[in-house]
Amino acid sequence: MTTYAEIINRLTQAAANVYEPREARSVALWAVESLTGADRMKLLVDPRATIESIDEVELARYERELAAARPIQYIIGATEFCGLQFAVGEGVLIPRPETEELVRWITEESSSAKRILDIGTGSGAIAVSLAAMLPKAEVAAMDISEVALDYTTRNAIANGVDIKTIKGDALGEWWREFEELDVVVSNPPYVPDSDRATIRRNVLDYEPSLALFVPDNDLLRFYRAIANGAAHSLRDGGELYFEIYENAADKMVQMLTEQGWQQIELRRDFNDKNRMIRCRKNL
Repeated sequence: MTTYAEIINRLTQAAANVYEPREARSVALWAVESLTGADRMKLLVDPRATIESIDEVELARYERELAAARPIQYIIGATEFCGLQFAVGEGVLIPRPETEELVRWITEESSSAKRILDIGTGSGAIAVSLAAMLPKAEVAAMDISEVALDYTTRNAIANGVDIKTIKGDALGEWWREFEELDVVVSNPPYVPDSDRATIRRNVLDYEPSLALFVPDNDLLRFYRAIANGAAHSLRDGGELYFEIYENAADKMVQMLTEQGWQQIELRRDFNDKNRMIRCRKNL
């Protein structure tokens, strides 16, 4: 009989060429949970317990794809964000824990918002979570990618919320379609092209580059365009929220100040990095 420990060890070894040892084991535990339906606590408390049956074909696929650096979230086809389950796959970024902090900030500071727009929605993680946490708000999600909008629609339905999806370019004149918004939020591409060499294979080889990278000589291209558009589409007193690249925090404050935004506030994430910024229009 095969034990959970044996399966965990096999998958840990498969992931070891991509992740640090502790993270490789965590990924393996996640994979075994998916493969067997076992609770993680059981795996940690009683790893020597035997598995009566396991799909060997699926196990081999997990092992093969982990070794090839495919993200565990794509292998499983799902991930958790803000306590909700989201379908994910090639074509959309995997939601990060840091972004959950941005969502919580919005729900704390803008709980009375009635009209919210998420720009560059990807899997819909921000938009769907806000719709679930602020059920009185009308939430719209915009992306240039049809694949992303399909995921957003699927995730909205799966989580029982109503989202309006719009195909649009963050660098275009999207703001002409909206007026009197209470909140605009975006987690746009912000990783400098020069950082590619530092990005791990599970991200660089699989997640969409267009949703990650920007030219070194124009790091704020999306922020500048979105802030300019939001100045047209937000009501007076409306709020603009961004997830940001920590090394560009000072440049973000300068750009927003020059555009006339007020009450600009930076926040650090749980890793103590400047990761979020909020500002208000025409107070």
